[in-house]
Amino acid sequence: MSTPHHESTSPGVNPMTEPLQGHPATTATTALAEPALLQVNGLTVEFPTDEGLVTAVRGANLDIAAGEIHALVGESGSGKSQTARAALGLLDPPGRIASGQVLFSQSDGQILDLADLKARGRRMRHIRGGEIGMIFQEPARSLSPMHTVGAQIAEAMRLHRGLDKKAAWDAAVEALRDVRIPRPELRAKAYPFELSGGMRQRAMIAIALAGEPRLLIADEPTTALDVTTQAQILGLLRDIQAEREMAILFITHDLGVVAEMADQVSVMRRGEVVESQPVFDLFARPQHAYTRMLLEATPALRSTTARASTPEVGSTPSSTLAHSSADQEGPAAPEPLIQVRDLTRSFTLKSGLLGMKRNQLHAVDGVSFDIFPGETLGLVGESGCGKSTLAKSLLRVEKPNSGQILENLTDAGEKADVATAPERMLGDYRQQMRMVFQDPFASLNPRMTVHDILSEPLRYQRGAVSQKVDRRQLVELLELVGLEPEHLERYPHAFSGGQRQRIGIARAIATDPQVLVADEAVSALDVSVRAQILDLLARLQEQRGLSYLFISHDLSTVEHLADRVAVMYLGRLVETAPTAALFSRPRHPYTETLLSAVPIPDPVRQRARAKVEISGELPDPAQRPSGCPFRNRCRFAQDICAEKTPELRSLDGGRQAACHFAEELELAGVAR
Repeated sequence: MSTPHHESTSPGVNPMTEPLQGHPATTATTALAEPALLQVNGLTVEFPTDEGLVTAVRGANLDIAAGEIHALVGESGSGKSQTARAALGLLDPPGRIASGQVLFSQSDGQILDLADLKARGRRMRHIRGGEIGMIFQEPARSLSPMHTVGAQIAEAMRLHRGLDKKAAWDAAVEALRDVRIPRPELRAKAYPFELSGGMRQRAMIAIALAGEPRLLIADEPTTALDVTTQAQILGLLRDIQAEREMAILFITHDLGVVAEMADQVSVMRRGEVVESQPVFDLFARPQHAYTRMLLEATPALRSTTARASTPEVGSTPSSTLAHSSADQEGPAAPEPLIQVRDLTRSFTLKSGLLGMKRNQLHAVDGVSFDIFPGETLGLVGESGCGKSTLAKSLLRVEKPNSGQILENLTDAGEKADVATAPERMLGDYRQQMRMVFQDPFASLNPRMTVHDILSEPLRYQRGAVSQKVDRRQLVELLELVGLEPEHLERYPHAFSGGQRQRIGIARAIATDPQVLVADEAVSALDVSVRAQILDLLARLQEQRGLSYLFISHDLSTVEHLADRVAVMYLGRLVETAPTAALFSRPRHPYTETLLSAVPIPDPVRQRARAKVEISGELPDPAQRPSGCPFRNRCRFAQDICAEKTPELRSLDGGRQAACHFAEELELAGVAR
């Protein structure tokens, strides 16, 4: 039972300078520095439930110095967000602070214990937004859909700066300009749904900074963003932090972001802070076993030297394959399992009065590639570029408008065209090409047991839905993916995210397919679980000779898993190449930009890298620029780029690029 809280400051001896029992050691410099801006002492957060008491944070200790960027890292459920919410009185009922202190050094020098303040009291409301700002993880859910972006920023200006209505609106427009939103006067009048994800996050930052706080808490502010947008947001936060000399508590699970941003790092596990060190020390000499596990499980972009000395996975034969194997010299290339030729999928968008205005959105526009036996083809690009639509088209969930999908998976005839085949003829094909979905929670039927989930594709495979499936076959599937036989009778809600994804993989391989399409299959998983699933996919590929189309926005994961990589932008492939060649020397400026934006989980390498800046965000696919679709964001654009659309053409070394200057440009790969 928690003790009553009263609003008070700590008189007399400054508790910020008192030694903390059991607190993780930091450097001597930190210990002798001025009092911490925020000090968390022995914080315990509890949630009473019908099943018992859940302790989300257990005796956590944390020091945040003025002007520093302090990263708080850990996997989902480790207590990171609950620690921050407890500090600001934002715990969801029935959560409560059971014990501990949250000491905040106010601008007037007084030390205030935030744990003693009433969550809705005037003092806490002054601190929350005025002295401490917060950026939430999902701006789409944090911003009101009923009010314009400018009105929401102006409201914060009136509350925390005491401005009148007109001055607050002018300040809101200026705040949007400060966070580098173009045409801020126009964007201030827009509603959140009219902005892109990156724009919404910038607006959220503007709201958090409205009260000119001395501490900014950023709770996973880049998790839902593309890698290029993430790089822009990180750069923006870094610049604002330096300009305003404020502190940032940066909550994340991405160690690459930590290497890019942090001065100090604290690691949380099961509600406890298990380690706290300066960022360079933590990456070089992690002290706790859990920290070492996180670092080892995090895939990192390898340097050019390391990549050159590592044999390419699947280098025979897939690393020598280009778009068409017919013109390759040397040993004969294997026959492709899938040949995609000039595939197009477009949608008609209706707008205006009575839907009379119509625009064509070309989600997939003239895409061609091959998938070969036993290889992994990585497909990368920003959200909205058409990756998932392409995957659905391959499985004929979406019917292409034109083009061919020639398959060599079934006995339907040599190179049967899936794109035009009748629906009734696709059963065998879909048994040989299966899909692993992004969200392990939404992709499993909550009303079906694991036994039913795994049995369903086998029943359809045999053509008799009522036919029983041998339990031994289901047990074998579970064991293949690292689960136990007793799991068969459980429902999906009884499993963790990683276990659910293993069930999804077991369902996908139940029909013994030749090709698996993995659409962001590990993006929703914690780093340690992600490593386990990637190891599982690699083992299944080795045992069963599977081919993968691995769709991801995480280039470090793609580098470790893929034999070849295809880069997609606004519905078109702009580059394909063997993995090592693409990461060492990209031939398209967009590929170079993607590689530069991926943070490396090594602060020495990450901060020594030359960054390639990208302007703006992905254009509206329904209003694509003329000529080269990337020209509006490309630093090498010339007049010809606006006049002529470059075709994807073959280059040396089994690679292709859709750039007028692909042979001339000297683009930077990783660690060049």
